[in-house]
Amino acid sequence: MSGPRIGLLFGSFNPVHIGHLILAEHFATRTDLAEVWLVVSPHSPFKAVADLLPDSERLRLVELALAGNPRLRAENIEFSLPRPSYTIATFDALRQRHPTHDFVLLMGADNLPGLPRWQESVRLLAEVDIYVYPRPGTEIQDVARFPRVQVLQAPLLDISATYIRESLRTGRSIRYLVPAAIEEELHRVFTM
Repeated sequence: MSGPRIGLLFGSFNPVHIGHLILAEHFATRTDLAEVWLVVSPHSPFKAVADLLPDSERLRLVELALAGNPRLRAENIEFSLPRPSYTIATFDALRQRHPTHDFVLLMGADNLPGLPRWQESVRLLAEVDIYVYPRPGTEIQDVARFPRVQVLQAPLLDISATYIRESLRTGRSIRYLVPAAIEEELHRVFTM
């Protein structure tokens, strides 16, 4: 590939929080990646749809959170793909849209053991470089069986979107858990 090397951080971002942004910034500035795109997933096959904010709302909040950072970008390509979203289909669509880019999958160590069960995992593992970052409470094992997987260190914050949603529902502070640019928006969205 002659174009830029782009890291893809997938998630429902329900909502996006500082843990996501710290990871994205870390990979965009401390690895060989030119940029990191936060791929907003409309529906992960591993998550219940009922808990999700509307797609457009989650995308808008990610865009607000990333505003002013040229190395980070919100990506909505999965909105136009069949649901549920499968990583291999997203890579295929992005390669078609950006044929000179080299895309890298960024994923938490907690997802690595389940990778062989992903849709078309054999092809994904053969075609895609994968950067794995540690997750609290997860031991990284058997990396040798995945030749295109690299384990990289990254700052870890044990913050979850579930914790943030629960805090919003119960009227507790979310200050410093989310970017200041979206804190007020989240209060509005969750108190409607």
